[in-house]
Amino acid sequence: MKISVRQAINDAIKEEMNRDSNVTIFGCDVGLRGGAFAVTKGLLKEFGEWRVRDTPISEAGFTGIGIGAAATGLRPIVEILYCDWITLAMDQIVNTAAKKRYMFGGKINMPLTIRAPFGGGDGQAAQHSQSFEAWFNHVPGLKVIAPIFPEDVKGLLKSAIRDDNPVIFFEHKLSYTLEGEVPSEDYTIPIGKAKVIREGSDVTIVSYSMMVVKALEAAETLAKEGIECEVIDLRSLLPLDYETIIDSLEKTNRIVVVHEANLRGGMASDIVAEICDRAFDFLDAPPERVGGLNVPIPYCSCLEQLVIPSTEKIKKAVYKALNR
Repeated sequence: MKISVRQAINDAIKEEMNRDSNVTIFGCDVGLRGGAFAVTKGLLKEFGEWRVRDTPISEAGFTGIGIGAAATGLRPIVEILYCDWITLAMDQIVNTAAKKRYMFGGKINMPLTIRAPFGGGDGQAAQHSQSFEAWFNHVPGLKVIAPIFPEDVKGLLKSAIRDDNPVIFFEHKLSYTLEGEVPSEDYTIPIGKAKVIREGSDVTIVSYSMMVVKALEAAETLAKEGIECEVIDLRSLLPLDYETIIDSLEKTNRIVVVHEANLRGGMASDIVAEICDRAFDFLDAPPERVGGLNVPIPYCSCLEQLVIPSTEKIKKAVYKALNR
């Protein structure tokens, strides 16, 4: 069946709440309002306010509640209204959620899923448009997921909810209306497995979330010029599937890594470093990185589009990798 990303998230949460009575959800407006992006619509009516909890506007507070709930037997989903405000819960996530299983010698689980809408492109300015996934990639004990297509979103969210470790689940704010085919039967997708979504032989383009859509657009345009790009959707950032990347690089010998977040300190830098360590001999050209400019996200639409990577910037990186 064909559904939107918004419906895929709603269905995943609903199915897991029906499957396991320990699954609960906390966050601002997740109940009566159905979420700022209408993702949790109908859950309060179906499961009641004991399991669908509207909270005060205190990310530090309700993330801490989620951590305590996870440590004592529940499987909470915590919704951060915007990724930008995950900053308010950094101590809880980084110093508590990520460390509990390790510090207790594995005697307690931490089945906590934190959903965080991220990314720009819709004119919400500097404090509502950021991408912080690289921060969490740096933290041992966490898992980080950033899928884009409905099938992957649903399958990976269900895996996140069932996981006994804390998972940060990034959803791009512009993705909620994207539609795609999703299996009607119950299914999950393993965390930590990338997917080749376009075969090619000239250049490998590695990306995740909304930049995968732009990478595909660039690849289709380049194909008209006789340049065949292989596009990999990482889906999971931590753990990250280097085997799929290296298998593709062995074929193409050139690679471009793309993300929306600021280029400085972004995921692309770490990925390129790992590629140089693990597969340097496969490279026929230096790896190329494409990321956002190192400035706050502007409110003005035309300036915002200059900051966020475009299809044209991805194409230019491919040309550079090919020395054209």
